[in-house]
Amino acid sequence: MGFLDSLRRIKDRVLGLFSNDIGIDLGTANTLVYVKGRGIVINEPSIVAVNQKTGQVVAVGGQAKDMLGRTPAHILAVQPVVDGVISDFEITSEMLAYLIGKAQAGHTKLLGPRVAVGVPSGITSVEARAVRDAARAAGAREVHVIEEPMAAAIGIDLPVHEPTGSMVIDIGGGTTDIGIISLGGLVNARNVRIAGDKFNADIVAHARNEFKMLIGEKSAEDIKIAIASVSPTRPPMQAIIRGRDLVTGLPREITMSDQDVRNAIGHSIEELVEAIKEVLETTPPEILSDIMQRGIHLAGGGAMIRGLPEFLTAELGVPVVVAPDPLTAVVRGTSVVLLNIEIFRETLLRNDEELVPTE
Repeated sequence: MGFLDSLRRIKDRVLGLFSNDIGIDLGTANTLVYVKGRGIVINEPSIVAVNQKTGQVVAVGGQAKDMLGRTPAHILAVQPVVDGVISDFEITSEMLAYLIGKAQAGHTKLLGPRVAVGVPSGITSVEARAVRDAARAAGAREVHVIEEPMAAAIGIDLPVHEPTGSMVIDIGGGTTDIGIISLGGLVNARNVRIAGDKFNADIVAHARNEFKMLIGEKSAEDIKIAIASVSPTRPPMQAIIRGRDLVTGLPREITMSDQDVRNAIGHSIEELVEAIKEVLETTPPEILSDIMQRGIHLAGGGAMIRGLPEFLTAELGVPVVVAPDPLTAVVRGTSVVLLNIEIFRETLLRNDEELVPTE
């Protein structure tokens, strides 16, 4: 077995001379791409604009996001990844091909890249296969799939291989992944659809119910980023939001406060806390002891909501800290896995060791 491992390492090193290593955090809201030796080279919204008359992709990423709510009838801006899993295979393949091509621009090599993709915990084998097939259709030579809590734990340098419990909560765009890790695997995990997109929808509903005004998802996201908090701030924060008055049908502008946003997202935050408690309640006591000593680590964009770690600490009775650079924790983890594939092979989801040459 040692001889076979040595052969595999030699093969990986030789093939590495002729191909790129690319790590991808395939998120509902944003997709981040890491390239070996260059770091994180792409951070783009997971949005694709499609011309429905021709079936062709018009724009991907930031350009497509700018089109949201502003397109003519024949151009549709869509999110091909919904709740962390692929909902439209062909468009996802187009998006990945665009991102991989952009990441390799000026640095292409003889063979297709070796790719590691972060996916939500608990996805089915069919969903995992869809991710793998989409990456291969985009030109990947070899695809490894890793669950996001594990990737985030590796990205923030937690001791995932040690017999010590670590807990990561990755609050993304479509889903929140709650994972407890020990000895290179997920001891307990749960994936809930309470994350950035749900908070945006809460703000849209609050504006409709309290202010009788219709606003877009993008405006709600801007408000969330600007003033969202889970506890009162000093001084209080405000932001201007524009939309359509539901009574008159005319354009209207209002000022929304941080208290309005707290009222909007409060119920979803409570549901998130309950989901975390349920994971803790079904975790072995020895690992709970480790978590109480080491704390819970927050990753993902939702970790940046003001006051969230302090609020969770008070609710759970366990120290909660935000990981360094939480937005990039998962993609940093995929990069570490690619650099040390033999060490982290057992952490991968349904290990994919076969090489698929590009034709």
